[in-house]
Amino acid sequence: MRNLTVPTAIVVFDFDPLVQLFGDLSVRWGAIALAIVITAALVLAGILARRGGLRGDDVVFITVGIVPGAVIGGRIGYVLTHPTMSTGDLSKMFDPSVGGLDLGLAVVGGFITGVYVAGLLGASVGRWLHVAAAPLLFAIGAGKLTMVLTGSGQGVPSDAAWATAYLGPGPWGSLVPALPSVPSQALEGAATLAILAVLALVLIAGGFARRDGRLFFVGVGLWAIARAAVSTTWRDPTVVAGLNMGGVLAIGIGAACVIGIIWLTVRQPTPEDDPRADVNWPEPEARPPF
Repeated sequence: MRNLTVPTAIVVFDFDPLVQLFGDLSVRWGAIALAIVITAALVLAGILARRGGLRGDDVVFITVGIVPGAVIGGRIGYVLTHPTMSTGDLSKMFDPSVGGLDLGLAVVGGFITGVYVAGLLGASVGRWLHVAAAPLLFAIGAGKLTMVLTGSGQGVPSDAAWATAYLGPGPWGSLVPALPSVPSQALEGAATLAILAVLALVLIAGGFARRDGRLFFVGVGLWAIARAAVSTTWRDPTVVAGLNMGGVLAIGIGAACVIGIIWLTVRQPTPEDDPRADVNWPEPEARPPF
């Protein structure tokens, strides 16, 4: 990291974002970091599942179930946030090589298909949501921070002391990477990890004794609020009330989480919400059929 040509940015990144493995094969440092983050999140989910009386190996099935929903939801979100992408050619909406995925609706889509698969496994969906809260927030928060290694997710230009800029040939993930800008990706990542830390302290203090999924909705709801706030620093055009479409979607996710929290609070608790309930099956033959 060297501060050479962009004096207005205190944090200037000047390194090769690619690492040569062997021959002509090269991988982004950000991709390696993201793979580590995803692996750590899955390991964390397995540990929490076992501690919660659930089958740790079912994490694999649920993860596989999350993927199609996350991809479909993320693609829908990307089309909504980039409406001009498919102008004149609707096939671009279904072309994975064009554009990317929106994180907000990817979380929603993954939640829908993940809940469906968890229900097939026979255990309480609420208990699985309770387990999923920490791994999801960790994956989002740490995953956003890996974007710093690729130069992706830079926000609007800024002359603030904490603005960031990227020098060198790259390739970098943002347009005009040398322009000092708000590190939106780092802000969302740090805010998400801070939410995770606060919820962890609440759990240590004995909060969320009922494992009914409220912890999940509280965590995702707080992340959505933080995402909406950070979205005001994105380079996307605003659509309503000073928010861009990504921020509007985040507000919608937060509102849905509030509804989920209220519903789970007023409903009659089930026996499986009790943290002492044991729903682990010792043998595969003992579990409910799909």
